[in-house]
Amino acid sequence: MVKNKSILNRAGFLLLILCIVFFSVFPFIQMLSTSLKYQWDWGNPSLIPTQINLEAYKELLNIGQAEKSLPESIKILLDETPDLTKTQRNSIIAKYKDTSAAFPFFRYFFNSLILAATAALISVSLAVLGAYSFSRMQYKGRSTIQRGILFVYMFGGIILLIPLYKMFVNLGFLSTTTGTFIALIIIYMVQTLPVSLYMLGNYFRTIPFSIEEAAMMEGAGRFETIWKIIVPLSFSAIITVFVYSFMIAWNEYLFASVFLRGFEKLHTLPIGLKTLYVSKNAIWDRIMAASMMTAVPVIVLFMSIQKNLAGGLSAGGVKE
Repeated sequence: MVKNKSILNRAGFLLLILCIVFFSVFPFIQMLSTSLKYQWDWGNPSLIPTQINLEAYKELLNIGQAEKSLPESIKILLDETPDLTKTQRNSIIAKYKDTSAAFPFFRYFFNSLILAATAALISVSLAVLGAYSFSRMQYKGRSTIQRGILFVYMFGGIILLIPLYKMFVNLGFLSTTTGTFIALIIIYMVQTLPVSLYMLGNYFRTIPFSIEEAAMMEGAGRFETIWKIIVPLSFSAIITVFVYSFMIAWNEYLFASVFLRGFEKLHTLPIGLKTLYVSKNAIWDRIMAASMMTAVPVIVLFMSIQKNLAGGLSAGGVKE
C-alpha cells in the first residue's frame, strides 16, 4: 500500500513537472514554428511546417539580399550586361541597393550585448564587494542598509522613469552617446544590484570562515582573500547573479526606448523588434524569427554555464 502510494506521488510529481516545462517551452516552440512557415501555411495548426521557410532569417541577417533589394531597372541592366567584372558588379549593387527595408540585426545585437554585458559585469563586481561586507564585516547600521537596499523594488520602473530622465538630462548625460550609454548602465545597476547583494550575501555566509582565517594567518589581506578564496568558492553563485543581471539588461525596453530615442545607432534588440513590428515588414515570420534570434543568446549563455549553476565548490573544503 505504501509502495503504491509512493509510486502515485512520484507519477503525480513527474506529471506536474512536465506540465510546467511544457507551459514554459511551448511559446518558444510556437515562435520557432511560425518563423519557419510560409505565409500560406500560417493557418496550419500543426507545429511542424508543411515546408521549411528560411527566408525570414535570411532577410533579417541580410544573407543573399543584395540583388533582391535592387531597383528593377538595375536588375535588368546587370542581367543584360554579362561582361561586367565582379568588382564592377559589386560596385553597382552597393550603390543602388535599397537598404531601407533591411533589419540591422547585428547592430541591434552588438548594442544589446555590449550594454548588457557591461552592466552585468559592473553590477556583479560591486555586488561581490558589498555582499562580502554584509556577510563578514561588523559596522553600525549594517542590518539597516542590508534591508534597505531592497526598498528600490517597491517602486515600478514607470514611476522612476521621469525622475531619472530629468536627473540625467540636468547632469548632461543624455546629450552624447557615451553619456546615454553610461546612464543606462547606471539604471540597470540600480535594478539588479539589490537582489545581487542579497543573493551573494546569503551565499557568502555558507562559506566557512575558517578558510578565510587560514588565509589571513598566511598573510593574505582582505582583498586578496576575496579574490583568492571567496570568488573561487562562490563562482557558481556569481555566475548565476551575472546571468540574472545580463537578462534584465538584455530584455529591458522601457528605459532604453526613452533614453535612446535620439540615438538610433544605439538602439537595442527590444527596440528593434518594436520597430520591426510597426514597419512595412511587420510580417509574422519575420517578427517570430527576430524574436527567436533575440532569445538565442540568453539560451546559449544558460547552456554554456549550466555546469557552474549546480552548486558551490566549498563542499569538503574544510572539516568543522
